[in-house]
Amino acid sequence: MDISTVLGGILGCVLGGLVLAAYRLGVFYQLIHKTETKSPRHGGESVAEVLRAHGVKFVFTLVGGHISPILVACEKLGIRIVDTRHEATAVFAADAVARLSGTIGVAAVTAGPGLTNTVTAVKNAQMAESPLLLIGGAAATLLQGRGALQDIDQMSLFKPLCKFCASVRTVREIGPVVRKAIAAAQSGTPGPVFVEFPIDTLYPFHLVEKEFAVKNPPKGLMGKVVAWYLHNHLKNLFAGAWEARAVSPLPVHIPMATDSQIQQCVELVSRAKKPVILLGSQATLPPTPVDEIRKALESLGIPCFLGGMARGMLGRDSPLHIRQNRRDALKEADLVLLAGTVCDFRLSYGRVLSRRSKIIAVNRDAGQLTKNSDMFWKPTVAIQGDAGSFLLSLSRGLKGHRCPEDWPRSLKDGDRTKENSNREKAAEKTERHLNPLQVLHRADALMAEDSIIVADGGDFVGSAAYIMRPRGPLRWLDPGAFGTLGVGGGFALGAKLCRPDSEVWIIYGDGSLGYSVAEFDTFTRHKTPVIALVGNDACWSQISREQVPILGSNVACGLAFTDYHVVADGYGGKGHLIGREDEGRLDDIIRQAQRESREGRATLLNVLIGKTNFRDGSISV
Repeated sequence: MDISTVLGGILGCVLGGLVLAAYRLGVFYQLIHKTETKSPRHGGESVAEVLRAHGVKFVFTLVGGHISPILVACEKLGIRIVDTRHEATAVFAADAVARLSGTIGVAAVTAGPGLTNTVTAVKNAQMAESPLLLIGGAAATLLQGRGALQDIDQMSLFKPLCKFCASVRTVREIGPVVRKAIAAAQSGTPGPVFVEFPIDTLYPFHLVEKEFAVKNPPKGLMGKVVAWYLHNHLKNLFAGAWEARAVSPLPVHIPMATDSQIQQCVELVSRAKKPVILLGSQATLPPTPVDEIRKALESLGIPCFLGGMARGMLGRDSPLHIRQNRRDALKEADLVLLAGTVCDFRLSYGRVLSRRSKIIAVNRDAGQLTKNSDMFWKPTVAIQGDAGSFLLSLSRGLKGHRCPEDWPRSLKDGDRTKENSNREKAAEKTERHLNPLQVLHRADALMAEDSIIVADGGDFVGSAAYIMRPRGPLRWLDPGAFGTLGVGGGFALGAKLCRPDSEVWIIYGDGSLGYSVAEFDTFTRHKTPVIALVGNDACWSQISREQVPILGSNVACGLAFTDYHVVADGYGGKGHLIGREDEGRLDDIIRQAQRESREGRATLLNVLIGKTNFRDGSISV
């Protein structure tokens, strides 16, 4: 090989490298697309335009300079900015909006600690399968990793928690990236997505240019190279930024059961004498309206156990809704339909299912569909698809067929027996203060038909799950499988904004209240008058119940009978203290709280409660 060939090869590599570098630096792009250096526009406007096109009505936030352009632009386009007292609350509120509205929930927080404060709430949304967009600020593109204020590796933090993560690198990318993120959040198994916006992608050119200006640049060749690099980076950052781009929603992919799978299930159900449906939160997801799912369930006539967001699907007093004795019913059932329900700890990992039963499992997520089937149970038919759409198809395929009526009737009789026993327990006097079961029964009897119930706590909320009856579909909000404490303030905020005419009740334990009691300030400022019912037993009772008999100590479980009602007053709400001496007028106090809520004041009922054995044996780990 002669020297000319070698030199030619080297020259080709050098030229190729230069071309690749020029491409990556945006040099070629800038030859075609203009950088409008005089434009006052900023990247926040691009974010707001996409959100508006996707039907976003609320952005929840705790303000920070990194994200101010987004907040200001959203407000100008009519998107309501709702600022909270903690970033986790902003994400919880976005989660609630996603669940209740069927659209994407959106939270925007500042860089660094603003984002790290959201981690628990984002993980909760992931496990609850809620489609939400988390917008995060970030250090400028050229300063990341160089010690800028609040600069950390945010992408690594959120990749395990989110379906989609992206860091915007130029202003022109904003629209396409946000559209892609929202579609990803809503496709397949819904979940959270994260988009990071470096601060220089959000502010106008003239402000960013000032920050890029180099004072006393190095002299000589190196100085010229640095000056060119910074100038080119700035021009590329804004090149083509304001060209017209699509902002409308991208297609959303939702897995569906096939016709052959549905027919197979129709045949199995038609032969069953004692079928049972276990309905999970997934059944409430779009695209199927929850009222159509309710009609399908009523048409099938199969007894149902409802969990998570599916609570209330059949209304308050349906003969098909079975609330008690689930373990016994599953032992007797000859067919079990798991419609969005997972065989995790809530079903003893599948051990409560009888091996004699035919089992149909429907779930959008392949991993959740067959969880623990290698150990404790086996599906007869496993369908990766949308549970709500499947139920409609199953109902059509079984038109004219109904479950034998003696089966749901016998289960309902067992329900009544258990609930009568619960009422007897509620009538018992506790050693001190009020019986928590009686408090819950009275609140349930008096709450309005349009009420939404938010569950945030351990022992008191666990009791409420057995006693309180949501009036209809999408009227119960709990954290889901992650069991997160602290969801109450955010969930209630999102619920009240989505359904301003509905009563929104937060059922709090006194422990969980501590996480979000400051949001009474948010309720006051944003005119979202909710009602908080606090079961105050001065204890982390769900833990204490097991810790004391097993380990002989109540360490770290004790709290105080704190004046939480005074805290609510201080934040502009209205607080009531309710003790044993108020038992005779409990109904009157609850009605007064409802009136105060209708008049625009967030209300807190600080109810001093005693101990019962109602939940002995319940799990806390």
